[in-house]
Amino acid sequence: MAVPDLVFVTGASRGLGLAIAEAVPFPARVVDVSRTGPPEDSGIDHLPADLSDPASWRKVAHGMQEITDDADPQRLILIHAAGTLSPMGFAGEVDLDAYTHNVLLNSAAGQVLGHAFLAVAAPRPGERVMVMISSGAASSVYPGWTAYGAGKAALDQWVRNAGEEQRRRGAVVVAAIAPGVIDTSMQEEIRSTPAEDFPDVDRFRRLHEEGDLIAPEVAARRFWEALEDGLTPGSVIDLRHR
Repeated sequence: MAVPDLVFVTGASRGLGLAIAEAVPFPARVVDVSRTGPPEDSGIDHLPADLSDPASWRKVAHGMQEITDDADPQRLILIHAAGTLSPMGFAGEVDLDAYTHNVLLNSAAGQVLGHAFLAVAAPRPGERVMVMISSGAASSVYPGWTAYGAGKAALDQWVRNAGEEQRRRGAVVVAAIAPGVIDTSMQEEIRSTPAEDFPDVDRFRRLHEEGDLIAPEVAARRFWEALEDGLTPGSVIDLRHR
């Protein structure tokens, strides 16, 4: 039996992306877009792609179009959760290839896939929503996270502009949501980074020691509550202030 809704989630192989994909609060076909794919028993479909490789972006665009045409959903959603902190370290001091990988995944991939999703979703009837996962790093200074912070800031500004464009067209609701500091493997990577490469590491170690990290399942529930309450087009929301 066909389900009425279709949800794409990039980076749903683990962490927050997986938690969001598993917590969809309505009957839907859920499709992960990632390199490794979700757990086999998750019930989540997989559109394989290395999103740090520009050659994969057109493949993902075609895949989203084909899957959407086949599903003919009443509600169509894209959540872009894929991202990386690696390499942590000061600009000019880390490996060039790793830095390029970071920039492509955190900044460029979201904009191109967002563009592709709008082309798929805008002509369709029904509810259409796209959400970029943002971060406090988009507006705060964290030495060692230069590429990551710049990537999140770029996506926030993309959302503000694309959200206004779509509002004028009466089409897709475009927004960004910062979920707070989540207890994922990314946090383990942060805590293991030398202070020389990430001077604020002690702050994140304290968050872990004091139990102040948010469980992915809790963050995912809050995320979907925000969507169900309705999103203002072009808005950038911090769930910590909601």
